[in-house]
This record gives sequence, structure tokens and C-alpha cells, in this order.
Amino acid sequence: MRLKLLVVFLLSCGMANAQIGDYRSEFAIGFGGGYVMSSLDFVPEVPQLQHPGYIGGLTMRYTSERYFNSVCAIVGEVNYAKVGWKEDILDPDDQPVINSVTGEAEAYQRDQFYLQVPLMARLGWGRERKGFQVFFQAGPQFGYFLNESTKSNFTLNNANLANRTSYIVAQDTMAVEHRVDYGITAGLGLEFSHPRLGHFLLEGRYYYGLGNIYGATKRDYFARSNFAQIVIKFSYLFDLSKTNNPKIK
Repeated sequence: MRLKLLVVFLLSCGMANAQIGDYRSEFAIGFGGGYVMSSLDFVPEVPQLQHPGYIGGLTMRYTSERYFNSVCAIVGEVNYAKVGWKEDILDPDDQPVINSVTGEAEAYQRDQFYLQVPLMARLGWGRERKGFQVFFQAGPQFGYFLNESTKSNFTLNNANLANRTSYIVAQDTMAVEHRVDYGITAGLGLEFSHPRLGHFLLEGRYYYGLGNIYGATKRDYFARSNFAQIVIKFSYLFDLSKTNNPKIK
């Protein structure tokens, strides 16, 4: 239901030319990249730190109308992203668990690589051609799992499970079962535009996954295994087509 509501919101912005407003027909394209902090919401819970990753890819934007003070557009992206989870392995005193074989604090990190495609409705307030604009955008995001790798300094055979606060380790050896990911993304940002140089954007975005990477039936180990991601992203866009309207500032 939440995904359907966001799709309706997205389509309503795309139909802006049927409303009363200042018409636009502008298309911009470019690229962007940034930093991703991700985790997975496991049930049963797995204690975690934020997993460090990155994101980068193609951005496209179609601006359709300025309705009152809001500039309405649709934004689509195709990104390659490194996400995953990083476990926080502690004892009851909140101290790192030391492995009896290696003598090191136990550490586990799963790096997962996805192709991500967000499709967002955008509302902006401010200058369009020269100056600053604040914007909000939200919509559905779809992802496809490509591959993964593991960084760990222990094996399950020599793990110090006796001193851990959490004994949940099934995820350490499980491969992704559902390759398709989907959810909701939303973000706030600031854009600076110049008539010759193009558009420079800085955005903070949050993604909440509605799908699970593992099975979630009564027979499966985890009841939930969905993503939560915080993205800090910088993008650059240049105009391919612009509306001939001297009133646009």
C-alpha cells in the first residue's frame, strides 16, 4: 500500500501539464556518486554497525511545470551500489569479543553489490536557471543483486560464541535468496544552477526496503531481512532541452 501511494504521488507530478500552472518541458541528464551507510533489519536481531559503501551512476530529470512556487519534476537514476551489513560483536560488558584462536577482536562484514533504480517525484523551491533551489524528492526504488563478498577474521568453527551477547550467526553463511529488492526512498537536497555550467546537487537520502533478501516464511530462519540505507550524494546535470520562457529565473 505504501508503495502504491508513492506511485500515485509520482504520477500526479508527471501529469502536471494538465493542471493550472507555468508549463515547462525541460530534460537534463548527468551523473552522480556518493557515500552509503547501510544495515539490514534482521528478525531475530543481529547487532550491527553502519556498513560503509558507495553509490554512483546515471541521473535523468524531466521538469514539467512550476505550480505556484513549486517546481515539479520526475527524476530517474540507474546506480551501482555497494551495500550490506557490518556486525557489532560484543560481550555482555559491551567490549569486543576476542577470538581464542587469533587473539583478535572478532569482525564480520558482508559487502553486497546492487544495481539500483529509483524513480522519484521531485518538488523544488527557488531558482531554476541561476541560483539556489531547495528540493524534496521521493518514490519507489528497485534493485537487483549482482554479487557479494565477505570480510571476516574468524570461522564458525572457531568463533567465540560463548562470550557474545547475540548468538545469531546463521546469516554469516547464508547466500542471498531474493535477488530483486524494492522499497521507498526519499531525500532533501540543495541545487545550484548556472546557465552555462549546469546544475550541481547535494542530497541526503534515506531508503527503506520493503522486500527481504532471505525467505520470510514460518519455515525460514529470519522473519525479516530488509535494507535500511542512508545516502549522501553529489550529482551534476546538464540541460539537453530547455523551455523558451524569459520569465524562468
